[in-house]
Amino acid sequence: MTHLSQPAPESTAALLAGYLHAAGVRHVFGYPGESVIDFIEAARHRGIGVVSAVREGTAAFMAEASAIACGRPGVCLSTLGPGSTAVLNGVAAATLDRVPVLAVSGQIESSREQFFTHQVVDHDRMFAPVSKLALRLDPASADTVIRKALRTAVAERPGAVHLTVTADAWSVPAEGQVSLPPLGPAVATVDVHGAGDPVRTLTAARRPVILAGIAALRCAAGPELIRLAELAGIPVVVSPMAKGVFPEDHPYFAGVLDMAGYRVVWDLLAGADLILAAGFDPVELISPWSVATPVMHLDTTPNTDQVYASAHELTGHVGAILGWLCAQWAGEPRWAEAEVAAYRARLRAAWLAGRAEGRLNPSDVVTIAREAAPPGAILTTDVGSHKLMAGQAWQAAEPRSVLIPNGLSAMGFGVPAAIAARLTRPDRPAIALVGDGGFAMAATEMRIASALGLPVTVVVFADNSLNRIELRQQLMGYSPTATRIDGMDLVTMAEAMGCDGARADTPAALEKALDGFASRSCPLIVEARVDPAQYEAQF
Repeated sequence: MTHLSQPAPESTAALLAGYLHAAGVRHVFGYPGESVIDFIEAARHRGIGVVSAVREGTAAFMAEASAIACGRPGVCLSTLGPGSTAVLNGVAAATLDRVPVLAVSGQIESSREQFFTHQVVDHDRMFAPVSKLALRLDPASADTVIRKALRTAVAERPGAVHLTVTADAWSVPAEGQVSLPPLGPAVATVDVHGAGDPVRTLTAARRPVILAGIAALRCAAGPELIRLAELAGIPVVVSPMAKGVFPEDHPYFAGVLDMAGYRVVWDLLAGADLILAAGFDPVELISPWSVATPVMHLDTTPNTDQVYASAHELTGHVGAILGWLCAQWAGEPRWAEAEVAAYRARLRAAWLAGRAEGRLNPSDVVTIAREAAPPGAILTTDVGSHKLMAGQAWQAAEPRSVLIPNGLSAMGFGVPAAIAARLTRPDRPAIALVGDGGFAMAATEMRIASALGLPVTVVVFADNSLNRIELRQQLMGYSPTATRIDGMDLVTMAEAMGCDGARADTPAALEKALDGFASRSCPLIVEARVDPAQYEAQF
């Protein structure tokens, strides 16, 4: 009798790399260290690119942006001690932005972990509050733990999962073979909770409005949103993190929540007699929920947040829920297209308020950049006044084409996000609209774009201040304090990092700087010298 020998088990590093490759991961973003060298080699062997960022915090932002842009889990890598503490902010951002990220941190050898103090921190205690789960990857249970980590990261609501791996565990054989768990939202499920008939409630509404959020984006519910909007004549407001899930050139598009001109949008919601919250997550709010309009909750998860009350909860796949409502609909369209068009005109006037001729206004920067970029370009933003302007004024062409953080709202996201988006979606140009404060936090990441030959464009709203904080200080009657950002020559900085640099202080100069956007072969940093006065009229 011939006995067939079983293949030797792979190492723990190889098994993890195999799972990540099978899950569609093609880039790991991180910073090398002695405790993760074995995994870096295993990833390289699997054809996964390891992108070394300038620091671990921005590597985590890159992983988040990669996940948003492609719809697959993002992965970041850090070494022990200061590497793991530096990645913490990005892990928290992914969790609050509801983005599936696997954060892997090396640790000292298991034989010394319990007593050695140099560069040793307790990862479980550190990451548990800001992640969905903090796990330890040991060779004996690696197969199960990796599956659990991936499934937890993508399960509703998605977020970050942290894995700790000791330096001596990577090379140890791990039993098991790659067997991916389901990595997408559940489909074709609709569970109805609450008293009464939700269909009757919807058909009885005379002025309903749909508020679509990130779960609608994750469920790719755009076609069903369009169908219900057109069938029932319902305007659709989207959250900033869901931009593109509903076409922004559609007659029933009704703007973006909590961005520039936000009062007009909230007035629309307050004047409605029913809000269909379709995949809307309270983490997407900036302003407090203050309207008394009845809400019908349509989401992948029950309304456990209770930021708004909802007599009806329809849970499951958001597209399936919307499709079910379409099938039950009877009646005439509730809003005429002309009514929605008149409302959009008021919204446009609101976000243009404060614009002055003869200056480079924040709204000019966004509209000029949008006109220069091809329809398929991916936009990323940072956090600050510019984000609120870009979130409203930039017209999104399709889902996952606009990457705006809102959960943790951490500064420094825009630049690394644009780099990761261009790397993950090489067929799409990428542009970052960032403030000078956020740019200062991540500026040196542009050397990565240069080294990788990624023609990323970064437009910096340069007003020499942390504008949002200054406005709040002035509102409270205080003098602007600790908010000035002076002395940065961004053109010289760009050239020092192997990028092209340009400076613009008029709309014409900005148009010239962005000319030929889609055909660029070198990263570009544009210092847009904006007049911040328009922000005062907005916020």
